[in-house]
Amino acid sequence: MLQFRRIVLSVASALALAAPVYAGKLAIVIDDFGYRPQTENQVLAMPSAISVAVLPNAPHAREMATKAHNSGHQVLIHLPMAPISKQPLEKDTLRPDMSSDEIDRIIRDAYNKVPYAVGLNNHMGSAMTSSLYGMLKVMQSLERYNLYFLDSMTIGNSQAMRAAQGTGVKVIKRKVFLDDTQNEADIRVQFNRAVQLARRNGSAIAIGHPHPSTVRVLQQMLPTLPSDITLVRPSDLLNEPQSDTSTPNLSQPAKPSAPRNPFRGVKSCKPKQPPEPVYATRFFSVIGESIGESTLVKYVQQQWQGWGKKS
Repeated sequence: MLQFRRIVLSVASALALAAPVYAGKLAIVIDDFGYRPQTENQVLAMPSAISVAVLPNAPHAREMATKAHNSGHQVLIHLPMAPISKQPLEKDTLRPDMSSDEIDRIIRDAYNKVPYAVGLNNHMGSAMTSSLYGMLKVMQSLERYNLYFLDSMTIGNSQAMRAAQGTGVKVIKRKVFLDDTQNEADIRVQFNRAVQLARRNGSAIAIGHPHPSTVRVLQQMLPTLPSDITLVRPSDLLNEPQSDTSTPNLSQPAKPSAPRNPFRGVKSCKPKQPPEPVYATRFFSVIGESIGESTLVKYVQQQWQGWGKKS
């Protein structure tokens, strides 16, 4: 019996050693590409599994998308979408009240400005992504261009996954923002959190920006990535299990308000003292004075006095 137990333990140990180490998959996307070529080129020098999201109306959008593709990085369109907070909107920002044609025009224009894009993620967008009606129109357009959607999850109740049902669009979700602050210690904490989530859940997507502090942290930490964590592209996670924790948002998008009329009418001024009464005698006196001073009465008086007779 003792010998049998030893054999079982030996076999179990051998199997444990022979079994492959469970690998968590970590995808990192750097947003806001197209404005800072100097810093962005440092990102492109990192492992090719790092993906980049390019703002279509950025001055260096086409240049940086092409450079990223040529150096092996996956390219996404980083499309502005309307936030809930009141702030000035960038050109061609998607809004829930837009028509399907207008949304398709903006996505088509972005697709042409960002070459080699295989996916799209939202820049801001809490108002847009929380609108089911708005996101249905987005998903219908993305299906035409064979783009996947990376939900930046700028709001918890995003309707992106719900809107994609019945379309060919696949949706994946961001788990960690690396650089809510540009403090390097905070960024390292977020990077380690992304690693832990990838290890625990099997995969995780982290989003950062081309800030110098973010670039420095990635340059330091990527070479020391734990051996059980594999750096992947977002598209490598399209078939990973995704959970949708949103609740249906069926509210219709608000219609654009009519221009406000700044003229609000004339306010009446209240007298400080009550007006003096006007008696009937004064009324007839004023009427008589007005008639006596009229042009017709003056003319009749002149004719009566002979001023109008020829000499």
